[in-house]
Amino acid sequence: MKAVHFGAGNIGLGFIGLLLSRSGFHVQFVDVDEERVNLLNQRGEYKVTLANEQADTTVVRNVSAINGKESDRVARAIAEADLVTTAVGVNVLPYIAETIARGIELRLKGAAGPLMVIACENAIGGSTQLKEHVYGHLAPEVKERAAERVAFPDAAVDRIVPLQQSEDKLHVTVEPFFEWVVDRSVLPEGYPVIEGVHYVDKLGPYIERKLFTVNTGHCCAAYHGYLKGYSTIQETMRDPDIVAEIRGVLSETGAVLVKQYGFDEAEHRRYIDKIVERFRNPYLTDEVVRVGRSPIRKLSPNDRLVRPAMTAYSLGMEVPHLTKAIAAALRFDYREDPEAVQLQETLKEQGIHKTLAQYTEIPESHPLHGRIVAAYESLKHQK
Repeated sequence: MKAVHFGAGNIGLGFIGLLLSRSGFHVQFVDVDEERVNLLNQRGEYKVTLANEQADTTVVRNVSAINGKESDRVARAIAEADLVTTAVGVNVLPYIAETIARGIELRLKGAAGPLMVIACENAIGGSTQLKEHVYGHLAPEVKERAAERVAFPDAAVDRIVPLQQSEDKLHVTVEPFFEWVVDRSVLPEGYPVIEGVHYVDKLGPYIERKLFTVNTGHCCAAYHGYLKGYSTIQETMRDPDIVAEIRGVLSETGAVLVKQYGFDEAEHRRYIDKIVERFRNPYLTDEVVRVGRSPIRKLSPNDRLVRPAMTAYSLGMEVPHLTKAIAAALRFDYREDPEAVQLQETLKEQGIHKTLAQYTEIPESHPLHGRIVAAYESLKHQK
């Protein structure tokens, strides 16, 4: 079996590529990092180490790579593959869509079997978004044939990849925990099973549970930790006041998830406890500025902070901790992050009210708007 995976970064190597290789796939990574591509082709293998006491290490074999700039080669690889996956960031999906579309066109000219395309991104409906981008490059008649042979199942992925210490660009350290959930309902009959993947018929609740617990909690730790001058998430998690904020946030998002999807309340509390302990993992070194990067994306209406806050409000729930986390995100002024720079420039030029409305789409007339502004002002002297 053959898999084409876009993104030879830490998640691609330490999570997706690892599981695909274990399942018997030859994994062809697609990346624009020339050094990383050359190393993968020279060695045909790489190492993944777990962030635990034993530092358990696995050698991932049966891999190769293609430079993403060689779009013809990538398209041919897709035409011959059984599976295409991505871990590039949801903002990059539009830029790889044309090459995937060309690969599908080539595939449909031959007799290749069904193809699965799974976007393994921190986003709701990542594969659905990718499908829309890909179909934008296909003629109507090609779309019809593609609908019969190409599936874009949505997925939820979860694995923390810390700051890497190795000088070897292919040696990745990851946390022991992982979760990869795939929507089984759109898969073709006889689809290749990936070891370690949990297949479900209704994915939505799992995506939101992960996004509004792991990602919401993680960025909450980052933004509050940044304001207090901490360098890592692990340092941040030793601050009881910040841990209380994180648990408060996750209590609010948890109430939404339980109300909307019927998760068992006690079971969800245990899930929250597990997530908090993952953030504390002493064998991880995860930079606050890495976790907090891209604040504009994280403050968008459908992402990890604003969406659960607005949903909770619509259900009559109070969200003081989420409003404070949103305010902390607005104060993330790390100068080496382009989105943080843009956000702070907008705040300086337009003020808090217009900036908040612009990026979160929470209008000035909404009650949460005023509460976020008040929290923002209260954090003014925290740094």
